Amino acid sequence: MYMTTSEIRKAFLEYFHSHGHEVVSSSSLVPHNDPTLLFTNAGMNQFKDVFLGKELRSYTRATTAQRCVRAGGKHNDLDNVGYTARHHTFFEMLGNFSFGDYFKKDAIHFAWGFLTGVLMIPAEKLTVTVYQTDDEAYDIWNKEIGIPAERIVRIGDNKGAPYASDNFWQMGDTGPCGPCTEIFYDHGADIWGGPPGSAEEDGDRFIEVWNIVFMQYNRTIDGEFHKLPRPSVDTGMGLERIAAVMQNVHSNYEIDLFRDLIAKTAEVLSVSDLSNKSLRVIADHIRSCSFLIADGVLPSNEGRGYVLRRIIRRAVRHGRLLGATEVFFYKLVKHLAALMGEAYPELVAHTDLIEKTLRKEEEQFIKTLDRGLNLLNEQLAALGDNKTIPGNVVFKLYDTYGFPVDLTADVVRDAGYVIDQAGFDEEMNKQRARAKEASAFDIDYNSQLKVQSNTEFLGYNSLTADTVVESVFKGVDAVDAVSTDEDGIIVLEKTPFYAECGGQVGDTGVIRSVDDGFIFKVTDTKKVGNTTIHIGKVELGSFVPGMKVVAEVDSMSRKLTCAHHSATHLLQAALRKVLGNHVNQKGSAVSSERLRFDFSHNEPVTLEQLAEVEKLVNSEIVANLCVDTKVMDLEEAKKTGAMALFGEKYDQKVRVVSMGDFSCELWKL
Repeated sequence: MYMTTSEIRKAFLEYFHSHGHEVVSSSSLVPHNDPTLLFTNAGMNQFKDVFLGKELRSYTRATTAQRCVRAGGKHNDLDNVGYTARHHTFFEMLGNFSFGDYFKKDAIHFAWGFLTGVLMIPAEKLTVTVYQTDDEAYDIWNKEIGIPAERIVRIGDNKGAPYASDNFWQMGDTGPCGPCTEIFYDHGADIWGGPPGSAEEDGDRFIEVWNIVFMQYNRTIDGEFHKLPRPSVDTGMGLERIAAVMQNVHSNYEIDLFRDLIAKTAEVLSVSDLSNKSLRVIADHIRSCSFLIADGVLPSNEGRGYVLRRIIRRAVRHGRLLGATEVFFYKLVKHLAALMGEAYPELVAHTDLIEKTLRKEEEQFIKTLDRGLNLLNEQLAALGDNKTIPGNVVFKLYDTYGFPVDLTADVVRDAGYVIDQAGFDEEMNKQRARAKEASAFDIDYNSQLKVQSNTEFLGYNSLTADTVVESVFKGVDAVDAVSTDEDGIIVLEKTPFYAECGGQVGDTGVIRSVDDGFIFKVTDTKKVGNTTIHIGKVELGSFVPGMKVVAEVDSMSRKLTCAHHSATHLLQAALRKVLGNHVNQKGSAVSSERLRFDFSHNEPVTLEQLAEVEKLVNSEIVANLCVDTKVMDLEEAKKTGAMALFGEKYDQKVRVVSMGDFSCELWKL
């Protein structure tokens, strides 16, 4: 039965919705408050805290079609794109999730029901694997589903290690994880390859289409596995892979969506050979680049922006291989939006920004591309029989001509050359050493301070509070007391002090003992988990756990800081009106003396635009707008049109801060 990519996506979501699952929108490709991930790489990323028991949702079953990127960090498929049938930088992952609701039995039956009942895939075409010690999953497949033993493969470490990598899924080095069972489709005996676990398993005959992870553990940074509070289920089915099955093709690049993109690319570049692998690279890369830009990532020389730049430049280089003599990459954006815009409307909404960004980036790169390629060709000619490109040459291409190291490797790959990665790394380290400036780093309280109290915050309504000292620290060590002239940290039962958050600096002030008049001068306030810590110095006396104190915030400093924070709201609103709605806050620093606001934009702001922004902000300040704050449910808040800060993760209850009709934003409680 033939089904288009769009039809499969829709059928999957409708099937699980009919079985009580909440249909949840795809999250951004930029993970929310998760430093362990460069990009969203799996459907479960947005539910990580739900699996850990840290977040409670209104539903216990969910289903998604999640956009994913694997082009950097641990999960990096960039080098394989264009050379294999199934590797992509961007892909869609269909998933269903149980948060302490159903477990192995229902998860397996749901998967089987969709594959054989909805998609009508013949049962004899499917083979499954289970984790080697998972007898429960084995029995469900064998005794309930009816799969014969010869088509159920136990996979894992032969030595019986409890957490082997095969059929034991982990999102990264830390986080929710557990044993899994996978479903493979047999493309037929005319395709080379063997079943999972065999010597020929890397062939293309048996292809994994569905993975069911039984979330039972949380792996912490120390490598320990801790049982999750509620066993849960995380599944993933690659949309492109299952589309290849339903369209009876053996490569993801032959499915309807890629056929259209490849044909459009060939049309733009006047290429007749549709099998050229460079067309596949470009068709893949236009998806990842467009979605990354739509999600707020712009080309830069670091982090996510650098990965985006690498992908763009790789696509541009493959365009030149196909004969491109002028900028072309941006011309594919509207076609992509037409193909995928119904499922992902943000792609349509940001079409102009995506086109403008890609065109500007390509124009900049082609200025140095030919010169870099000429240098590389000269070096290849000088190597003779040596097939290794020296590290200093790779570094010069990177440093002078903007060639990412993997682009150089890709250029020389087909000619049988490799790069001297170690030599390149050595040159990079030398550059970092030259550029490194002496600096002092603050203590990383989040990782080093062992404190678990839940501080009650009173600072929205009062700048003073009668409270009790819960614990005291010197550095990161808990102590019995901190005394006169000693630096220390005080943790209070409740506090009016605002902890550094959202770019706003922590409050300053004093903590006074009720009985003795001892004084602790607070110079900074930070958050460690749910605990507020007051950093400062004892000016008089000694502070010990259990002591009754009065906490007093420096009211003038707070007032000035709040004014600057309000100004950032006005500034962001003005920037969006003048430059466009793609502008998102990328960072800020708000104190009593000044404010700094970092934002994303794809070109320098002109003097005329700056003047217009300044005029808008000043006019709203002169209007003396009322700052209105309301606490409401997250979904209710979103319906008001309040803008969420890009990359921020909100609890179920949020503050909505508005200034007239000019600015309205969501903030954490």
